[in-house]
Amino acid sequence: MSTDAPLLELVDVTRHYEGPAAAPPVLKGVSLRVERGESLAIVGPSGSGKSTLLNLIGALDKPSSGRVLLNGEDLASLNDKALALLRNREIGFVFQLHHLLPQCTVLENVLVPTLVAGAMSPGETPEERAKRLLERVGLLGRADYFPGQLSGGERQRAAVVRALINAPNLLLADEPTGSLDRASADTLAALLVELNREEKVTLILVTHALDLAAKMGRVLELRDGELKAAAR
Repeated sequence: MSTDAPLLELVDVTRHYEGPAAAPPVLKGVSLRVERGESLAIVGPSGSGKSTLLNLIGALDKPSSGRVLLNGEDLASLNDKALALLRNREIGFVFQLHHLLPQCTVLENVLVPTLVAGAMSPGETPEERAKRLLERVGLLGRADYFPGQLSGGERQRAAVVRALINAPNLLLADEPTGSLDRASADTLAALLVELNREEKVTLILVTHALDLAAKMGRVLELRDGELKAAAR
């Protein structure tokens, strides 16, 4: 594969849902190229299809037509088992709600994805990487805490570490600051920008928060099913 190839490419992607009445497509011929190490924000009004687009990029859904390629590989060509492995090894997910397991400690939550994949950085065990990342986000002292003992901002930071534990190439964040107070949101936004650079992970997020979007290297707007450059 050429080193000039993008990490992610969408080619004329559409998505529509079947229903009792004909509904307009959620996505209308979306094309997108995302380079390795890039940071990208996708903004747009509620119901514009931002989460649908992120789910397609993350191999959680399939387009009605068009192609989604990750590392040059068409995701439609992979079976369910291969897609599950790809999501675990190549893609990290951060959602508006942290989805941490309440019965597990912070460290145990972070290590859950490694039980399937084990794609770690050379020279690091899963626990060593987990503790290094927890220290990086200021949570090493909370490693033995349970999610219910953490603040909302701390839970989201733990979720970010969990998303990064398998050293993915792509980090997807769906309204990551949506449930946080302003101070916690600002802290998380700064952290995502720094981790994008330090971990060399490509970052794509969807958000209503224009101040968060402005911290990304590129901002696109999804409106009426079409993806366009956003005014900055």
